[in-house]
Amino acid sequence: MMDAIAPASDGRPDLAAIAADASGERAVGRPTVYVYEAPVRICHWVNAFSILVLMVTGYFIGSPLPTVAGEASDHFVMGYIRFAHFAAGQVLAVFFLTRILWAFVGNHHSRQIFYIPVHRKQFWKKVLHEIRWYAFLEREPKMYVGHNPLAQTAMFTGFTLFVAFMIVTGFALYSEGMGIDSWQYKLFGWVFAIWPNSQDVHTWHHLGMWALVVFVTVHIYAAIREDIMSRQSIISSMISGERQFRD
Repeated sequence: MMDAIAPASDGRPDLAAIAADASGERAVGRPTVYVYEAPVRICHWVNAFSILVLMVTGYFIGSPLPTVAGEASDHFVMGYIRFAHFAAGQVLAVFFLTRILWAFVGNHHSRQIFYIPVHRKQFWKKVLHEIRWYAFLEREPKMYVGHNPLAQTAMFTGFTLFVAFMIVTGFALYSEGMGIDSWQYKLFGWVFAIWPNSQDVHTWHHLGMWALVVFVTVHIYAAIREDIMSRQSIISSMISGERQFRD
């Protein structure tokens, strides 16, 4: 097995670089490329866990549990749920900012989820090919070292923009309880200039949660599907950092 393989000019791996098997009778193409650096992988899993906690606790905040009889101090379930939500939101904000900072110092692949090359005609042709591939209209997948064009588009819109929106609106809602003298209100109070009615912010924040639920579901499905059908490692790449091309 090759230790590494350099990408071609179009961003795909040079699958011509192969190694012979032990008997030397046939060639097996199984190159690996180091793609995702450690900070990228750490931020990915911390953000994933934070988003999971936020979605579960956010659902119960929007649809609270039934009232329990007895002394309120003995039934602090919703208090714990809100605390977990606020804590996970702050962790997400810190690691989201860390992920942005690493895009400036990391490799090319660490920057893919923060932009879409909308001016490149070839990029949109590749997006169309990936849509056809996911729709089972293409027989063979294209190989990409990092995100394929459709995945890059989905990560930018479904993760980068959505998470940024959720962080901004979340801290704006949190600032209501902290007061107008808090740093949260000073940084995010402008949100109420757009939606003066606090309930509107709650509604958009809640809808954003469901948008993230849809994105996470599709993201997990696509990762598992690509790992099986495109014969290239996807899930394990976010653990080891290496992309492996099995054919």
